[in-house]
Amino acid sequence: MFAFIVRRIIQALLVMLVIGLVGFVIQNQIGDPVRDLVGERVTPAEREVIRDRLGLNDPFYVQYVRFVKNAVRGDLGLSFFYKKPALEVILSKAPATIELVIVTALLLIVISIPAGIYSAIYPKSWLSRCVMAFSTIGVAIPVFLTAIALIYFFGVELNWLPSYGRGETVNIWGWESGFFTLDGLKHLVLPCVSLSSIMLPLFIRLVRAEMMEILETEYIKFAWAKGLHRQRVWYIHAFKNTLLPVITVFGVQLGILFDFTILTETVFNWQGMGFMFLEAVERSDTTLLVAYLVVVGVIFVVVNTIVDIIYGFVNPMVRIAGTK
Repeated sequence: MFAFIVRRIIQALLVMLVIGLVGFVIQNQIGDPVRDLVGERVTPAEREVIRDRLGLNDPFYVQYVRFVKNAVRGDLGLSFFYKKPALEVILSKAPATIELVIVTALLLIVISIPAGIYSAIYPKSWLSRCVMAFSTIGVAIPVFLTAIALIYFFGVELNWLPSYGRGETVNIWGWESGFFTLDGLKHLVLPCVSLSSIMLPLFIRLVRAEMMEILETEYIKFAWAKGLHRQRVWYIHAFKNTLLPVITVFGVQLGILFDFTILTETVFNWQGMGFMFLEAVERSDTTLLVAYLVVVGVIFVVVNTIVDIIYGFVNPMVRIAGTK
């Protein structure tokens, strides 16, 4: 296990270096931060002085090395627009996005697993056919179109749910959370349903396909021959072995959810990391862009490491490298 953790840390460092490199390549192609800071009122000479002061005229490799050294100390740079450390800005926006991802992930688990199992056990029932039809339609509809439709029906026509902002929040140990207020929970419904709409059909189909494949294996047929109760065969022997590929895909998709929040947060004016990212692009806040890429990269690495460790608990036959 120790060797596995060491390898994962080395991989994480390499990923961070690559992400930082990509970020710096992008920052050289997006606008002019000095122009966004001071506008058109200063002379070209004064702009050059500001660029020298900010280190924007340094060679590419000098800026990159400086960024890596500062990142090791937890300093991801100063946001040009907010006039604050970039990491501080991201952390202030992170609770909104994390809450969105948590609720969406719970929706995916609670709905896709029962629906996928039922569709695999009773593939010819009318309910299974409806579920598969829904999954086909859901894959074809873009997230932003689903979001607009939800806003129109539930927010405008029916006026059942709010469709703008986060609603009322409470501060718990520095975390601005909407989980603990009724208004905050209401504001979570439409964004989370919209965000889950693109992945929910995929997970339903994945669980169904894996479950149907497992039900045709020899050890399941042997379990039937032994006379085991069908509930035990379905949920103990079949479903447990279905979980491994599902966990693999879920771990990857959980990280991708942070990318999908950009569209969802924009449509619902959800003041999270995705909304902040688009604002940073519009304002050419390159420091904030690079810091965002690094934070998202860390999230991907952490999530995938946790998924690898969970493998051993789900299926004892799977050995994590380095545990032998």
